[in-house]
Amino acid sequence: MAKGQEQAAPDAVPTRIGQVVMLHHAGDREEARHRFLALWEEIGEQGDPLHRCTLAHYLADTQDDPAEELAWDLRALSAAEELTEDRLADRHEAASAARALYPSLHLNLAADYDRLGHCEAARLHLRRARIAAESLAPGRYGAGVRASIDRLELRLDGLDGPGGRDGSDGTEGWGRPPRQGP
Repeated sequence: MAKGQEQAAPDAVPTRIGQVVMLHHAGDREEARHRFLALWEEIGEQGDPLHRCTLAHYLADTQDDPAEELAWDLRALSAAEELTEDRLADRHEAASAARALYPSLHLNLAADYDRLGHCEAARLHLRRARIAAESLAPGRYGAGVRASIDRLELRLDGLDGPGGRDGSDGTEGWGRPPRQGP
């Protein structure tokens, strides 16, 4: 590809992440995990922070082990912080995208810590999720994130009804906010 064309070409990574997200939502969790991991290897630990944040955020949901899910959610938060801590972040479009993910990132971490039995860490991230959610625009995504925060708070307070952690009381997905598209 010619140098000029390379610069003008749109960023294909979000599209590729979105394709794997669709695969995951269609029910092929294992294949999605393998494809996400291959894309992670391609991007690398030093790749674009927004790509790493988005990819790790979605990759966490494909994990079977709660500790692995936590590790990927922590990677997502770390990449988001790289973007927002950058001195030029206010001028960087990706920084605002990362800030929009903060409520979901912290909510996922709260749910991860709760599943692992770390109640104080769960409550800390739930508080951070609630504070970050104040900046979300009205609409389905923001309402869904706020509802997920409320459900997890009820869960942590032991007020979620007879089903407990397994969601058998109809609260399945209590700790999972809706995802924004990549």
